[in-house]
Amino acid sequence: MADNTTVPVLPVLIAKDFASDQEPKWCPGCGDHAVLQQIKNVLPELGIAPENIVFVSGIGCSSRLPYYLATYGVHGIHGRALPMATGLKVSRPELSVWVGTGDGDALSIGGNHFIHTLRRNPDLNVVLFNNEIYGLTKGQYSPTSKIGLKTVTSPSGVIDQPFNTAALTLGSGGSFFARAFDRDGKFLRSILKRAALHKGTSLVEIYQNCPIFNGGAFEAFASADNKANNTVYLEQSKPLIFARGKRGIWLDGFQPIVVDLDKEGISSSDLWIHDETDINKASILAHFADDHADSEESLPRPFGVFYARERITYEDALTAQISDAQKNGIGTFEELLKGDQSYEIKKA
Repeated sequence: MADNTTVPVLPVLIAKDFASDQEPKWCPGCGDHAVLQQIKNVLPELGIAPENIVFVSGIGCSSRLPYYLATYGVHGIHGRALPMATGLKVSRPELSVWVGTGDGDALSIGGNHFIHTLRRNPDLNVVLFNNEIYGLTKGQYSPTSKIGLKTVTSPSGVIDQPFNTAALTLGSGGSFFARAFDRDGKFLRSILKRAALHKGTSLVEIYQNCPIFNGGAFEAFASADNKANNTVYLEQSKPLIFARGKRGIWLDGFQPIVVDLDKEGISSSDLWIHDETDINKASILAHFADDHADSEESLPRPFGVFYARERITYEDALTAQISDAQKNGIGTFEELLKGDQSYEIKKA
């Protein structure tokens, strides 16, 4: 007998199909505008209907994201976007669930949820806007603010050691970490797509300029010359080369060293070859952002996919566990609560 069922074909979607009727209420020059545009650009490429996509957020400038997208959205409370998104993904695993969060929302009040989400590995796409400041509440220093930064809550300069988002993600068992920059639209778009296709929790840290309270925080990576000399773009199975091909990274054991390819007679084949499945190399890359006072050459800031390895997702593991329980006749939820060591109190 012929199968007459038809698979519905999605209409061809473009970025405008994912734009809501709400005007973004971000400051002129805010990097959030650029990030929003690249999200709208990449969503049509995923082949998912807008009604099957959900954006979840907490509190902060970045957390306004759900209002500006023509998908389903949840604007939650401060720091709680990740557990809400996890619950949604467990109950509706067929949905594409995204989280828009910031360095304050995710790493301060939401810090505990952040590390536990990463170790559980639900299939979420987490976009972390990092401007190294609290923007919505008018300029307090955040968990990623640089030491010495003077703000309304650190008038003499920040003394807290800032979080290293990459190292924190990998140390928490994250299965995917990438870094991008708000001004690098084409590259940001490619990273967002890679993250969306990853099965598990993908964490994309986006350096995003706050022109009002922390303007120029990422100027070292912005202009053409600064970008060339201070950044290295990671490509799978390619050597780490920067400064317009003049410099590279050589790995001496676990110690990365900047080498001049013209003067030192080192070929590209001698350099560190990027392998995004290698957690040890990813961990070294994560610390390129640290201060290296003992290094003669400062290390460039890596952008791209540091680490990507698939492992079972939380919702798949939970579904399998429930299925096994049903097959083995463990019983109803009430029977599980009652357990084997229970008793009844009877009236005399």
